[in-house]
Amino acid sequence: MTPLKKNRILIVDDHPIFCLGMTELINKEEDLEVCGSIELMKKTPEAIDNLKPDLVIIDISLKDGNGIELVQEIKKQYEGLPMLVLSMYDESLYAERALLAGASGYIMKQEAISQVVEAVRKVLGGDIYASQSVKEKVFKRLTNQAAGDSGSPLDILTNRELEVLRLIGEGYSTKEIAERLHLSIKTIGTYRENLKEKLKLKHFTELVKFAVHWSNKILY
Repeated sequence: MTPLKKNRILIVDDHPIFCLGMTELINKEEDLEVCGSIELMKKTPEAIDNLKPDLVIIDISLKDGNGIELVQEIKKQYEGLPMLVLSMYDESLYAERALLAGASGYIMKQEAISQVVEAVRKVLGGDIYASQSVKEKVFKRLTNQAAGDSGSPLDILTNRELEVLRLIGEGYSTKEIAERLHLSIKTIGTYRENLKEKLKLKHFTELVKFAVHWSNKILY
C-alpha cells in the first residue's frame, strides 16, 4: 500500500512551548506533519526554500518583525503558498488585515488547540478560515463597497503604524521599537507623529495612554 502523502507545515512563532504543543497536535494527524518551526521572520524564506512546506502558520507578533508584513513578503516570493495567521489578539483587530495581506485564514491562539487542525485542512483545501463577519468585511473592501465600517479610528492606520502603536502600549521605548523593527529612531519618531495626528492626540503622553488602554482592551 502506498504511504499517505503528508502535507508539510512550517510554523513561524517565537514561543517555543506553544510551538511544541502545536507540533504535537498536528503530528497526530495521519495526513499532516510539521516539517519545521522557526522564531525569526528573516529566516522564513530560507526555511521555505529548504523545507518546501505546503502551508505556513504565522504568528502576528515576532521578535524581529510583524506577521502581516511576513505574509505580504511570502505572497510576493511564493505565490500560491497558503498561510494561516495566529494571534493572541481578537480577530476584530488583525483578521481583516491578515486576509487582505494574502493569508487564507486567521485563528486566535486561545482557539488554536481546538481548531487548528480544522483551520489547516480548510486552508489546504483552498478555502478561507475566518468568521463570516470578517469574510464579509474583506469582500466589501475588495469590491469597494466599504472603506471600513467598524467606526474605529484604528482602521485608518497602516499595518506598520498599528504595530508601533501596539509596541508603545506594551511599554517599549522608541529605541527598543526601532531595534525590534530594524528601523531608525527618527523613523519611529515619524510614526509617532503620524499616530498622534491620525488619532487626534496632542501630546506623546496622550498617545502612550491611548496605546496602553487599547492594548489592555484587545489583549485576551
